[in-house]
Order: sequence, then structure tokens, then C-alpha cells
Amino acid sequence: MKLMRISGLFSLLLLLAACVTINIYFPAAQAEEAAERIVDDILGKPQSESEQNKEKKGAALEQPLFQFLANQTLDFLVPPAEAAQPDFNASSPAVRKLQASMKSRNSALTPHYDSGAVGFTRDAMIAIHDAGAISLKDRNKVQSLISAENSDRSALYKAIAEANGHPEWEPEIRSTFARTWVDKAAGGWWYQNAKGAWVKK
Repeated sequence: MKLMRISGLFSLLLLLAACVTINIYFPAAQAEEAAERIVDDILGKPQSESEQNKEKKGAALEQPLFQFLANQTLDFLVPPAEAAQPDFNASSPAVRKLQASMKSRNSALTPHYDSGAVGFTRDAMIAIHDAGAISLKDRNKVQSLISAENSDRSALYKAIAEANGHPEWEPEIRSTFARTWVDKAAGGWWYQNAKGAWVKK
């Protein structure tokens, strides 16, 4: 009987340890929500009140009740796991500075997105899609805009990973942003698909 109790206790400890391990994995849903907020801000697309409310309620509504309750119970039983969750509210000074820089540059880039001269790449950067859509006198200026934007984008993904204490998450953060840039792109803008081919939205 004593052996069964010890075995049961050991199994419970293993389960709790597994829960902690799961909670420190890359939280894709939180990263996606943060990416959407950041990209909306940069592209000048303010969220409506209904979208904000949907974000708050979405996590609970999208999962079955028993799963929601189980997650809440595990979060209560294993509070240290919460500390491992990333701060995807873009609250670090480095993230805010980069976001502001990209937002101020967006007005200069938008006409080139609209003309098809510049598009979103599959690695969450931007590149020239159609050089013929850029006048000869503007080519150096556009190239400078692209270089500055890509520098800020790389730094942003790295800063978010570092702000969360998980620099190894940078590839996942970049991948999340790559999808989000395309999702938030206006109709008629160009982007690269997974195979690297240019596609018009």
C-alpha cells in the first residue's frame, strides 16, 4: 500500500514537471496576438473596440470548457510556470523604439507597397519586387528605406525574444511576424509565398 502511495505521488510530480516544461515552450498564440498589435500599429491600422474585446475573450472561447478549466487549475498549481511566459506586450524600451521607427518610416514605404515596387518576403523582411515601378532618381532612396526597415525588423524580432528571456525564440517570432505582415497587407500588395514566389494579395 505504501509503495502504491509513493508511486502515485511520483506520478503526480512527473505530471506537474511535465506541465512546467510545456509552459516554457514558445507560446504561439500570445506571439501571434502581439505580432498583430505591433503590425497594426506600424501599418497605421487601429484596432476597433470589438476586435479588442474579441482578443480578450478569444482564448477562453476557442477551447473546450474542460480544457480551459484544466489549464486554469494547472496554472494555479504551478505558478512558477507563469514566470516563464513571455511578455508579448512589447513593453521593453528597445521594442518600443524600433516599433516607433518602423511606424514613422511606413508612410514613405506605403506608396512603394501600393505600386508593387516593394513586397514582403517570406522571412519577415521586405525587398524590391518590381524595380521597374521605381523611377531611376528614387532607386537609391527606396533601397535606403528597405535597408533601414530590414535592419529594424531584424532588431525587433531579436528584441522581443530577449525581452522574454528566450533569445532562442527569435526564429519562431520571425516566422510569426512573416505570416502577420502578409495577413495585414492591403489588397494589391505583393508578398512571397513559402516557396519564395511573388504573389499579389
